[in-house]
Amino acid sequence: MKKQLSLVMAAVMALSLVACGGGTQSSSAPATGSTNSTVSEAASAETANWGDVTLTMWGAEEDQTMLREMADAFIEENKDKGNITIEIGACSEASAKDNVLLDPTAAADVFAFADDQLNELVAAGALQEVQLNADDVKSRNLAGSVEAATLNGKLYAYPMTADNGYFLYYDSSVISAEDAQTVDGILAAAAAAGKTFNMSINDAWYIYSFFAGAGLNATLAEDGVNTVCNWNEAPGADVAQAIMDIAADPAFRNAADADIVSGIKDGSVCAAISGTWNASTAQEVWGENYAATKLPSYTLNGEQVQMSSFSGYKLVGVNPHSSNVGVAMLLADYITNEANQAKRFADRNLGPSNINVSNSADVQNAPAIAALAMQSEFSDLQRVGANYWDPAASLGQILVSGDTQGKTTQQLMDDAVAGITAPVAQ
Repeated sequence: MKKQLSLVMAAVMALSLVACGGGTQSSSAPATGSTNSTVSEAASAETANWGDVTLTMWGAEEDQTMLREMADAFIEENKDKGNITIEIGACSEASAKDNVLLDPTAAADVFAFADDQLNELVAAGALQEVQLNADDVKSRNLAGSVEAATLNGKLYAYPMTADNGYFLYYDSSVISAEDAQTVDGILAAAAAAGKTFNMSINDAWYIYSFFAGAGLNATLAEDGVNTVCNWNEAPGADVAQAIMDIAADPAFRNAADADIVSGIKDGSVCAAISGTWNASTAQEVWGENYAATKLPSYTLNGEQVQMSSFSGYKLVGVNPHSSNVGVAMLLADYITNEANQAKRFADRNLGPSNINVSNSADVQNAPAIAALAMQSEFSDLQRVGANYWDPAASLGQILVSGDTQGKTTQQLMDDAVAGITAPVAQ
């Protein structure tokens, strides 16, 4: 059984459970106890008599109805093995790590999380290695998603989605497919139509695309905590100048996500770099003119350079502190299988990591998901330390404003890299 929380930790957890608790439950009978399925027993869990089992599963607020349906289907399929109760709690993938690490022994048995949290969860002993059917999980999912779920050669999570990235949306009545291939083409077409091209350059997630595209690196150091970055090496200063030139164009607007959405709705925006979460808005407003593709190239020292991006995946992990690790692994495997990834796409328009679902006609005909697949060739896993974000965003803000405060672009890059690579306080 999970150990009892101290009074202090109970108070802390009470705060987290506002976001990662409550929820709904379903069972085939009241749960009066639980089996203690260890990892070594997990391989035979499919045929074992489980007895009375209670599991808690955390997922995004928007996925609660869908997760309830998946959980009930799992219970129905396994009702001959025992009395199963699955409680569903709301906890966003973005905040999963923070809530789990408050006390892993009190966290959910199964939980969804963003792939960039994997290293810290493993280091804290909060993820059970996938040993039940690792080869099957690897073979049925995209290579990038498997890489995202792997650390030091061991698979620690089940890939769930492959859509946490960004690409180009555009209104094809204004921007042609040829225009959409380059930033120059987009800006020229937008200017001719009296509209704007939007992107959040003062956001560390997005500004990465310019430097990575130019062959420069920002990645996690070997210690798994700090960041290695060479943006101040050639051609980093020239990249900074290219960004300033784009930002100074009258047809460009630096815009946060909410402003991109409002701009699409009011007709002022004809192209934007964002993610799948804005697909429905763009499709509703632009209708048959709605289009999406990979990121464009931009002009760097007279040459076209393809913009890169961070790629991101959503994963499902199993808590090694679960009283029912074996059954929890079966549940995690079940909610990420081919059928349920197809359900995620149908119900929530979430991009699948499953290879067969990714290749299906429905997914291939979804412009945003297809654009992400195109961009995947030019994307990198998001693996940076905590000190990457603020200095990179500050650099973006300076370049967008054009106010360098008398510093050269090389000095700006030296300052940014000094901040990005500064040791993270332990």
